[in-house]
Amino acid sequence: MSDTNKMSLTTKVLIGMALGIAVGLIINLTGLNAQGSLVNTYVVEGLFYVIGKLFVNALKMLVVPLVFFSLLGGVCGIGSLRSLGRVGGKSFALYMLTTAFAITVSLSIAAFFGIGQGMNLVSDVSFVGAAAPPLSEVFINIIPTNPIDTMAKGQMLPLIFFTILLGISIVMVGSKAKNIVNAIEVSNEIMMKMVTIVMAVAPYAVFALIAKSMSELGLDLLAELAGYVMVLIGALMFHLFITQMIVLKVFSGLSPRIFIQKIREAQIFAFSTASSNATIPVTLRVVTQKMGVNNSVASFTVPFGATINMDGTAIMQGVATVFIANIYGVDLGITGYITVILMSVLASIGTAGVPGVGLIMLSMVFVQVSIPIEGIGLILGVDRLMDMVRTAVNVSGDAVVSTVVAKSENQLDERVYTDQEAGIQNRDLEVDLDAEKALANSYEETKNRRS
Repeated sequence: MSDTNKMSLTTKVLIGMALGIAVGLIINLTGLNAQGSLVNTYVVEGLFYVIGKLFVNALKMLVVPLVFFSLLGGVCGIGSLRSLGRVGGKSFALYMLTTAFAITVSLSIAAFFGIGQGMNLVSDVSFVGAAAPPLSEVFINIIPTNPIDTMAKGQMLPLIFFTILLGISIVMVGSKAKNIVNAIEVSNEIMMKMVTIVMAVAPYAVFALIAKSMSELGLDLLAELAGYVMVLIGALMFHLFITQMIVLKVFSGLSPRIFIQKIREAQIFAFSTASSNATIPVTLRVVTQKMGVNNSVASFTVPFGATINMDGTAIMQGVATVFIANIYGVDLGITGYITVILMSVLASIGTAGVPGVGLIMLSMVFVQVSIPIEGIGLILGVDRLMDMVRTAVNVSGDAVVSTVVAKSENQLDERVYTDQEAGIQNRDLEVDLDAEKALANSYEETKNRRS
């Protein structure tokens, strides 16, 4: 067996990411990506774009059926409605707590460094702000009027509500629904196999995604807003390595060092796609196979977290609010800071985990604290790259809460968590010839009986 085949998926993805950064920077710094050039047309906007888009679409293709079957199986697996209530309550409380703490820390860090003061920059980019939806609308929209339409549109909260309600109903039916439960478990296994197939091409897709982003962004944009970028990245890293790890250690007693090692795979995909929703299949795989979280818990906490856990986005809102406010000379005051904290937490509930959504949420915050909406134009240039970093923080928070809740419910296999080799083998793509033959024989027997 070659050394390439022996490599873990994470190692292959890291290599693809490094090569993507190098190739993208070379294209950008040499000017090969000029608008209308052959490299821009056929490589960056052609080959890289198509490969990256195909992979992201494949991940998104898996999200709805994976969440549906996995969450449905999880609810049925929990069995007790009381246990389901505990898991949901703990998850919601932890997600809201970490989001509130994230925005508070980011505001404090941004205010301390005084980013944006005296810059006197003028924006020529307009951005139409979105008014904050009433809280009543947020709750009303949780219940779907048409579950099929909800699935088609990929709306997570209504989908989660319908799936949980369906799962509860199956549990209440009892032994009569045994065949349905078995079918759900098999369907979930099938979806996980689809995840494995899609993940096999991940290193090449990550290369294309990163190379395209770096060839377009380069280093100049970061230099223009160095203060904002450095403070934002610093706040994100503080939350990831300090805040989230304290939550993990205090509430579960598990090793943060092991967690950081094992979460890298999900972080890389979150960074590449800038989408919490698209990373759901990868996050589920990591927390169940690498960290030992029982699927009955992970199938609830991961998609739930991808919907309401916006730690990284909340940090961006805090830093960006202080930055733009300083540029325009807006004095936020204590009331303004409290408003930003509350708005960021509320806006995170039901917000889609897709690229660029942070800007929509930020416009809602700006409206509430009287900051000119056009100020968002100042950070548009670097927002794509920052979106990638904060999404990695978001999925890390999903994994932390999943692990903590699983530990509290005795649904965590600590042997898997401490096993450095857990989940890194790529044998899932190997075809089990005996199983394949047995399936074929079963199909022939069924066909013969029918004839």
